[in-house]
Amino acid sequence: MGRRVGIIGVGQTHHASQRLDASGVELISEAVSRALDDAGLSMRQVDAFVIGNMDHFENINYVDMWATDGLGSSMSPVLKCTTGGTTGNTVAAAAYYHVASGFFDVVLAVGWEKNSESDTQAAIATCANPVLERDAFAGAIGPLATEYSMYMKAYGATEEDAAIVAARDRNNALNNPYAHNRMHVTVQDVLNSPMLAYPIKFLDMCPRSDGACAVLFASEQAAGKHCDRPAWIHASVVRHDFSYLGDLEWTRLYTLETASAAAYRYAGITDPLKQFDVAELYLPASTCAVKWMDSLLFCERGGAPGLVRSGATHMDGVLPVNPSGGVISTNPIGATAMIRVGEAAWQVMGRAGDRQVGRVRKALATGYGGCAWSNVMILGEDLP
Repeated sequence: MGRRVGIIGVGQTHHASQRLDASGVELISEAVSRALDDAGLSMRQVDAFVIGNMDHFENINYVDMWATDGLGSSMSPVLKCTTGGTTGNTVAAAAYYHVASGFFDVVLAVGWEKNSESDTQAAIATCANPVLERDAFAGAIGPLATEYSMYMKAYGATEEDAAIVAARDRNNALNNPYAHNRMHVTVQDVLNSPMLAYPIKFLDMCPRSDGACAVLFASEQAAGKHCDRPAWIHASVVRHDFSYLGDLEWTRLYTLETASAAAYRYAGITDPLKQFDVAELYLPASTCAVKWMDSLLFCERGGAPGLVRSGATHMDGVLPVNPSGGVISTNPIGATAMIRVGEAAWQVMGRAGDRQVGRVRKALATGYGGCAWSNVMILGEDLP
């Protein structure tokens, strides 16, 4: 059993489709400075760094080297992680492990992406088998459209169910000053938006954003010195799957099911829908926010459409999901899953501003990426 670890500070940039006012290094510095300010720490009090982005999207080799000036990590221990869309949560998990190991007391986790200077499609086109799968699955939209089409057929989900979620998250983002897309959206607006790949429409899908996020992890002793109300890590679980998309069971996300089940077991969660006070979920499309409710074990398999229609995941529901606006409002890919962790931590710490859902005792944060990979982190106000 490792040491107990808490989050004591979070910082993120103001995200946008293009941050012309800042280079990638300056975006990193913006997030790092804000995290240090949030925790009341100086750079001298950081023992190590864990960092990550999708540098092959930006066609830059050894991006971690030029990032040093923004990180403030010169001559310090640094570990880099890159795991697709899960990168931010993987970076957070590795920072947690660094502190839990006993080798470091304070570790700064940083994720970033300058998507306006990248070619995401050129890189992601190689994710699928070139002979059997690439025509249909060379990108994010095709596979997500395929899985929801199959889920609709199996369980009676509809395009409107996804539109309900899209309107929920986009309207939540109105309360988030950091969000990229802040707009009032109705269910009908989503249904009337251009079709990308049936059944996914333009307003169902996430953007590409410029931005960065930094999170400070600290040992129990260090956290007690620097923070009155840390967000304690109760569980961190990572599950990766095989790369042949044609072999996946498309009506479920098995990695998320197994990661969730393991994390809930570690944290003593037996009824996630009622025991979590808030969830910041990595949902790259609103269709995922329907189908993946099953795999998060919020309901029985096939029960997600009814759960969404009931309003249970809205801000005034049983379990508010994505008060920040989620991934379909902000998506700087290397930072996206870390924003989920940071927003969940702020909710536990009572620092989420206008998007605070009230007192949060337990929060859930997830990451998704790679070839159907899933990360799950559980945070709480009490020591684990």
